[in-house]
Amino acid sequence: MNIAFKEWSIVVDALGQGDQVVILRKGRIHEGETGFKLEHNAFLLFPTRFHQQRTLVTSEAQHRFDQRTLLNETGERLRIASIAEVIAAAEVHDFAAVQRLHGLHIWSEELIAQRFAWNNQPMIHAFFLHVSKLSSPVELPMAPAYAGCKSWVELERDIDTSNTTSVLNPDALREKLRAFHEALGISSTSFAKFP
Repeated sequence: MNIAFKEWSIVVDALGQGDQVVILRKGRIHEGETGFKLEHNAFLLFPTRFHQQRTLVTSEAQHRFDQRTLLNETGERLRIASIAEVIAAAEVHDFAAVQRLHGLHIWSEELIAQRFAWNNQPMIHAFFLHVSKLSSPVELPMAPAYAGCKSWVELERDIDTSNTTSVLNPDALREKLRAFHEALGISSTSFAKFP
């Protein structure tokens, strides 16, 4: 697989620990007026520090932010450690429903409100992920094509995703999926590969 989804390093870390299972996305500069599109149902997680700010994650997540800062990442190498599969997705137009997703992600409510209202179009894309760790993290050189404010990146080489381990056990994943459905007021969806 060589399709990767760019997200804050702190969020990729939370996804890889099972502390976050939801992505909330509106759009990026290079995604045009139509905004974000869920172009792929499975993808590698690409950690970036672009736009990442300590004050825009929950107080509980700020400790993780401080720990990651101490790692002193240079940004010269890209470390891919996990893959995600979309289990459920919704376009959400009710901010109260978005607020009910608290606990399934680490962003601050202030950031979520900004994203929801961005471009004077009150809505946001919410998608629930099943995240698995690769058998071994893969390090790649940071290529110029990976830069910029965009969600999707095509890596210069394929990453083997044949041997992965889910970060959450099946019961925990089902419980979080139930919470996602309840928060958004949607019925359960069927999916092909669920542990």
